[in-house]
Amino acid sequence: MSDLLWQKQGVRTDERIMRFLAGDDVVLDREFFLHDVEASQAHVGGLANIGLLDAEEAAALVRELDALAADFRSGAFVLDERYEDGHSAIEARLIERLGDAGRKVHTGRSRNDQILVATRLWLKARLRELQAHCRAAAEVCLERAAREALPLPGYTHLQRAVVSSTALWFAGFAESFIDDARRARDTLAWIDANPLGTAAGYGVNLPLDRAHTTQALGFARLQVNPVYAQLSRGKFEIGALEALGAALLDLRRLAWDLSLFTTAEFGFVRLPPEYTTGSSIMPNKRNPDVVELMRASYASVAAARSEIEHLLSLPSGYQRDLQFSKGAIFHGFHRGLPALELLPDLLARLEWNEAAMRAAIEPSMYATDVAIEQAAAGVPFREAYRRAAEAAAEAGQGRTPEASLAARVSAGAAADLRLDELRRRLGEF
Repeated sequence: MSDLLWQKQGVRTDERIMRFLAGDDVVLDREFFLHDVEASQAHVGGLANIGLLDAEEAAALVRELDALAADFRSGAFVLDERYEDGHSAIEARLIERLGDAGRKVHTGRSRNDQILVATRLWLKARLRELQAHCRAAAEVCLERAAREALPLPGYTHLQRAVVSSTALWFAGFAESFIDDARRARDTLAWIDANPLGTAAGYGVNLPLDRAHTTQALGFARLQVNPVYAQLSRGKFEIGALEALGAALLDLRRLAWDLSLFTTAEFGFVRLPPEYTTGSSIMPNKRNPDVVELMRASYASVAAARSEIEHLLSLPSGYQRDLQFSKGAIFHGFHRGLPALELLPDLLARLEWNEAAMRAAIEPSMYATDVAIEQAAAGVPFREAYRRAAEAAAEAGQGRTPEASLAARVSAGAAADLRLDELRRRLGEF
């Protein structure tokens, strides 16, 4: 490991302790590294604006940081165990190439605000991805809801209940993912605040140009108070994970439907062959593994959220416990986003088995229609309910799924899906 930024003379470092302290930080920091470089460039500009770097030094630092980013992307520079973390690697590289100019780059900042700003930039990028995936899923659902309205049994308690339709099913998930996209957008707006310049949580005795770094890094506003900057660590990560988790909860329920609908017992859905796998021992099997892993993805996000929440049993100010929050958010987002990325194509290509769905619609599923019709004709609903229950087996006489769906005229129901309203909401962001 290279020289430590905080090393004191006369104090011997124990390699076992250093390995424990560093943990897998240097590996995890690869995820943040380019954001850390970007923030370092903004910081250099801010130092130049207040006269702590001259124009030549600032230009050299920016050029060297550009070169470092290019080397990292190409693999010419590897963030590895030579360094304690990504922050120290950046500083070591600048000192190696630029000498005293490199030694000036950390003026007025701490690794605390470095990790805060890198995390914030990373989360903003992930939330934009989340919003895009949710929008794409919603768009496919709206398109299929408009194109096809096949009769589909509607279930409560996993028991056949009423006549539903594929259009109603798709429209329901469309609205879910529209709300999820909105939540991703709103969470991004909430965390879109620049913590750079708060140092270790108490500010510094320099007139740092925080307005410059806010604008240079594309933040919507300044995170003003340095104590709050530290208090927000973990809090903002949980908020981002909750936005991801909301979408994955909807994905989990959708995946559960598909898991059931693809069974031989239901037989309502055929998945694209690319979304299934075979058994290692049973030649007859095609398994919906992709759907099952989509269903499982929420668990990683819930675990990540729980881990960070437990880390936050802390007083104000920075505590080293927060180092462990990085791995949690990476694990949650790396499991959740790929699952959502696959969803639009799956939804676009799944096929309904109309014959199986029609065969599953039994006469008793029209009983609710009968009760509502009698109530509309003036029979007290409880009396209409009793009559329909007594004659449930005959409720379907002379009725068709199409007529049942056409009569479902309440706003949002099968005969009035309000797809234009959903498209309008999706177009708002």
